[in-house]
Amino acid sequence: MTGRGRTCKAKSPDTKCAKSQSKPEEMKHESPPRCTRKDFKEEKQKGATKEQKPKGQKKTSSTDENPSAQSIRKEKTTKHFTEEVSKQQSTPADNKKAPVQGRQAETTEPVTKSKKMQPKGTTEDSPKTTKEKKIVRKEKSPEQSREEKTKVQPEDIKTAKTCIAKEKIPETKMQPVRPKENPKADRCEGKVDTILSTTLDKLRIKSDEKSYTSKVVNELVNAILSHLKQNTQCFKEAKPLRTGSYYENLKISNPDEFDVMLAIPVDRVDVSPFGDDGAFYSVELKRGNSPLKRFEESSTLSASKMLDEFRLEVKECAKKYTGWEVTRKKKGCPAVTLIRTVQSVTVSLDIVLSLVVKSSWPSFTKEGLRIDSWLGTKVKREYKWEPYYLVPKFEGTGTEEKDGVLAKDTWRVSFSHVEKAILKNHGSQKTCCEKEGERCCRKDCLKLLKHLLSLLKENNSSFEKFCSYHAKTTLLHACCSRTKDTDWRPSSLSQCFRLLLEDFVSHLEEGILNNFFIPTQNLLSSLSRNKCNSLARCIREECDKGFPIFK
Repeated sequence: MTGRGRTCKAKSPDTKCAKSQSKPEEMKHESPPRCTRKDFKEEKQKGATKEQKPKGQKKTSSTDENPSAQSIRKEKTTKHFTEEVSKQQSTPADNKKAPVQGRQAETTEPVTKSKKMQPKGTTEDSPKTTKEKKIVRKEKSPEQSREEKTKVQPEDIKTAKTCIAKEKIPETKMQPVRPKENPKADRCEGKVDTILSTTLDKLRIKSDEKSYTSKVVNELVNAILSHLKQNTQCFKEAKPLRTGSYYENLKISNPDEFDVMLAIPVDRVDVSPFGDDGAFYSVELKRGNSPLKRFEESSTLSASKMLDEFRLEVKECAKKYTGWEVTRKKKGCPAVTLIRTVQSVTVSLDIVLSLVVKSSWPSFTKEGLRIDSWLGTKVKREYKWEPYYLVPKFEGTGTEEKDGVLAKDTWRVSFSHVEKAILKNHGSQKTCCEKEGERCCRKDCLKLLKHLLSLLKENNSSFEKFCSYHAKTTLLHACCSRTKDTDWRPSSLSQCFRLLLEDFVSHLEEGILNNFFIPTQNLLSSLSRNKCNSLARCIREECDKGFPIFK
């Protein structure tokens, strides 16, 4: 602080006050000129700015200085940095941070950075400097200057580096690399798509044929139900359950096969597993006056005796309808098969006897029906609340005995009603394959697999024991592994069909195809490994050659 009437002298840079009060940024400023308080007031009123040559002298400050006093600060930068920054960006926010006392000075030079934004390596002694008009601003404390530097400098330097990096990197390198096209492979894939689409068109059943055939079949089914209700005591409560490929909209070529279950409800029964795979069970009636007591064998409801009685009643009813004929009984088959020629097509109708058990599903089904990620846990819970069915079917000769029960008197568990519900509502989206929704190719792939299997069975009789249920189970497992509807786009039919064939071939080569509802049951256990491997080779050959068998 100067005395009265005395002029203030600039302190030497090497004084103690300069050392203690100098800013940490080591900015170089010239010392203010000698002036009197009178002169300074006049200069403040005019708001004039003066141009001075840069000097290497450091700016000094004094603790006794008047807080209202102002200092003149000069900003300098090199020409190189000025040109570079002016090309990359101009920050209007920098001007706002420097308020002008009085009238704001107008500058014709481009906006430049202050020493605070000057990068390392540049010095103010560089010969290439630009003339800039001085701006009179209020004195800022060291803490405010340091805070302003930390706020501005990192952003500007980062922006400058980003702009330079973008200029150096050409745009072509940042674009994704496209895979090389293979015209030959695309042509082959296009041919396969055409073959599969043409095959599906041939497998489609005409609506008029379907309508007439179903009318003839329904007429006989209704007659059988009426006969059982009027003439029998044990079968009068039978209810029809239409299942199978025709009612699942999976029938191909001709409407020549129909499956109808006639289910008889049973209450208060004990169901015990027969064997270790969880597929077969023995049924014991609890106390009561059930009309089914007449079919008991050692307190066990005999499946064979009940099926024989049921078969006789169906034959008696079929005699009244000309054209229908009952085929010979097949060993271990739970159905009574009737055939008739309808419009030059031999139609087969399977009337299947079954029991309806309205209780929780067997414990062997606990790890089955893995549709959580496909159809959802809510849908799975709804299916689990459904009853399950038992049909009079056994494996082998039927003479195998366990705990006093013969295999021919056991019942096989069936979830055909749940299979039908799943295939009719098969999409992860509820509108899949509906009129207002998008289509998928799940059913088309299954139809092609069933058709391929039937053609291979015609060419090789050793494949006779392979059936469409193996193909259906393969599809259900595939849907649980590829759960999204977008995984089964109709436009990707050939790819989806090949993936389904790979799944089926993998099951054949391993000799394992687990029941979708009972994972402990292997559907290929009764088939030899040689036959499974032989069928797998035939399917691979057809796939590699582009399915010539479909032509």
